[in-house]
Amino acid sequence: MNFYIASSFQNVRQVRELAKLLRQKGWNHTYDWTENQKAELYACLADIGKKEMKAVSESEVLIVILPAGKGSHIEMGIALALGKSIYLFSTCKSSYNFDQTSTFYHVDGVNRYVGDLNSFAQSIWMENVKSSSI
Repeated sequence: MNFYIASSFQNVRQVRELAKLLRQKGWNHTYDWTENQKAELYACLADIGKKEMKAVSESEVLIVILPAGKGSHIEMGIALALGKSIYLFSTCKSSYNFDQTSTFYHVDGVNRYVGDLNSFAQSIWMENVKSSSI
């Protein structure tokens, strides 16, 4: 199963941990943006953007770790348009409170999860194992 994780730089540790957990289950991480240095030039931003667009399109599953930045929400929009499986992860319910949520967190095809990272990894792995065996 190919996956991509969108988030913000403040969540680098969680992104790396989740990617590790899913790779241990045999999944393929299409692109690890956490290895990037801070872009200083527009050309660097464009290059990163191309890599991230390719990674989203090659993924079967897009995961967004909240809170997430502008780029993550654009990646989520691309994944929605391409019909990818989308999972939102947050450690607290406040991410889904009406005054803090996004319209697109509540459309069909977007799965919301609140809890700890290990349980989340196990949950999405199990869900996708079941759906791939049908």
